[in-house]
Amino acid sequence: MAEPSLARLSALFFGFLLLLATYSWVPRLHSGLLSGTGVQKTLGPDPKLRVDHSSAKPHHPLDPLTVQEIERVRTILLDHEPGFGSGSATIHSMALDEPDKTLVVKWKKGNRLPSRRAEVLALSVGQSHVIVVDLDSGRVVSDVVNPTSGYPILTMDDLIVASQVALKSIEFNRSVEARGVKLSDLVALPTFTGWFGPEEEGRRILKVQCFTSQDTPNYFMRPIEGLYATVDMDKLEVIKIVDKGMVPIPKAAGTEYRYNVQNKPVHMDRINPISIEQPEGPSFLVEDGHLVKWANWVFHVKADHRAGIIISQATVRDSETAGEPRSVMYKGFPSELFVPYMDPGELWYYKSYLDAGEIGLGPAAMPLVPLNDCPRNAYYIDGVFALPDGKAIVQPNMICLFERYAGDVSWRHSEILIPNADIRESRPKVTLVARMATSVGNYDYTFDWEFQTDGLIRVTVAASGMLMVKGTPYENVDDLGDKEDDSGPLISENVIGVVHDHFITFHLDMDIDGPMNNSFVKVHLEKQRVQSGKSPRKSYLKVKKYVAKTEKDAQIKLSLYDPYEFHIVNPNRKSRLGNPAGYRIIPGGNAVSLLDHDDPPQIRGAFSNNQIWVTRYNRSEQFAGGVLVYQSHGDDTLQVWSDRDRSIENNDIVLWYTLGFHHIPCQEDYPVMPTVAASFELKPANFFESNPVIGVAPIFEKDLPVCRPFASS
Repeated sequence: MAEPSLARLSALFFGFLLLLATYSWVPRLHSGLLSGTGVQKTLGPDPKLRVDHSSAKPHHPLDPLTVQEIERVRTILLDHEPGFGSGSATIHSMALDEPDKTLVVKWKKGNRLPSRRAEVLALSVGQSHVIVVDLDSGRVVSDVVNPTSGYPILTMDDLIVASQVALKSIEFNRSVEARGVKLSDLVALPTFTGWFGPEEEGRRILKVQCFTSQDTPNYFMRPIEGLYATVDMDKLEVIKIVDKGMVPIPKAAGTEYRYNVQNKPVHMDRINPISIEQPEGPSFLVEDGHLVKWANWVFHVKADHRAGIIISQATVRDSETAGEPRSVMYKGFPSELFVPYMDPGELWYYKSYLDAGEIGLGPAAMPLVPLNDCPRNAYYIDGVFALPDGKAIVQPNMICLFERYAGDVSWRHSEILIPNADIRESRPKVTLVARMATSVGNYDYTFDWEFQTDGLIRVTVAASGMLMVKGTPYENVDDLGDKEDDSGPLISENVIGVVHDHFITFHLDMDIDGPMNNSFVKVHLEKQRVQSGKSPRKSYLKVKKYVAKTEKDAQIKLSLYDPYEFHIVNPNRKSRLGNPAGYRIIPGGNAVSLLDHDDPPQIRGAFSNNQIWVTRYNRSEQFAGGVLVYQSHGDDTLQVWSDRDRSIENNDIVLWYTLGFHHIPCQEDYPVMPTVAASFELKPANFFESNPVIGVAPIFEKDLPVCRPFASS
């Protein structure tokens, strides 16, 4: 069989472009240029809300790099060794190297911005570089080579090249064609390898597995099971092909999910469109593109290459102190995701993904879908990132802001014990949501930061998209007998839904009334036995508080049978009653990783060993999986930092929370999974002198536009 020509490879690659449509850099194939710049801009809705990125300037110390700044970094790096000018070095991510926290906290609007710097993760001749570029002086001020194990975040070019290398292999193509799959229908999907030892040591590799897109865009439901190629990304060659023989390819019927081409009847009554109307317009303001002001909240929001969305400098006004803005959180963002699949076989063992550090949540975030991802009253914010060649790309409508009212109640009371008193007080709960959705290959994650007027912040992660499935010869569970597949249940004919976990660890730099004087308090509910004859009761619960002294004191595994509350307090800021001002973290439904701690995926995902951690603030400790995650050994993780056991009492500390869920797939997850969500809350605990929304006005009929339902016939 002759090696395919470049023209034929282009045709074969069409199927792979279906995969690329789930990532943000693909739309650049259809993009135009902003006038006078080399920036590439993808198309998106609501152009009237778009910032003019060709001339945008930073207004806040934490504002993301602008298009002009990214282009300037690129120009500076062209003269920097190793090899940016010659093209032998590639940029894998570029983001603002944030100023020292003390400078940001002291900065006031109107002041000169602190020095603007960019942090660049780059790769050159197999070596990882962490580079800091000073934009003011126009020079590279730091270039650290291989600071830890691992490689920088992957680029879309890496994924394209890995597929191209696999498709040039005659042996690989023969294995595909032997299964009756046309190469024009082939989707070659590079998957991340993790780290398991000798095979990955000293070289950057990707494993390429295959699907067919024949008669469906949902190629994830049509795996070509039993085949993959391992590609050496340094030498650009296939170093291993595994072919375990023929497994039936699942059918295309029933996999379609696009509304305009489906013909599957829906046996339910139509739900009429719903929209929130605001006759006087939205209640929030967005200043200078990133500073959000709503009700009693002010916070900074931006898109990020790795974290997707970052909330910074969240402050809430206190009506008891003449509207004083009080610090709650300096910085919060999803720090890392860990998604291990539960199949130890040769074709699946390596599938344990660290999505934020391996591919990035920002580049994988497609423009949000108006009226469906976000309601009509939403305001959109773009992301600006750097391509591997250093040019800027604008990712439109990546974040949306909107006010939400779903009929929930903020507080209420009706008095029934006072005769003839008609007391019925109720207040609606209106919240502000900052949302970002990212499509990391087969899975879609939606991140919500929801702010309430009572000071609560609710963080929700919702998962949808496609399962990563496994082909099987069996079409019915009755055919399995005692051969039930260890990796998961049958969810469609010839389709196994492989059991897996989702863990998302959040970095929550809580600064309660300032950064330097916070402590972590474990509030324990302890059962007490009543002494005989003292009371008709036999037992009761008593609250005892324990202040964590060091980081190991704050490694927390949640237990329903040993209940705690967990508070971040400022012992130097007291209420009128003497209680320290604080916030508590309230876990929602959760799961724990059950993998052994010496299992290679768990070593790299060790941040999921506990649900709560508290560490001493260190500006280099941002991402729970480390700076360099791809093929890392787990030597630069939250577990490693916390085990240093630094003092955290009355200090600048960071709270980390891991939410998660086990996923045992079922038929309803096919062909696209309905959304499943998990959340946690950050809630005031003696932060205010009393209920901060007691004086909020109710809504009356006269406040709303006239809107009546149609009478039933």
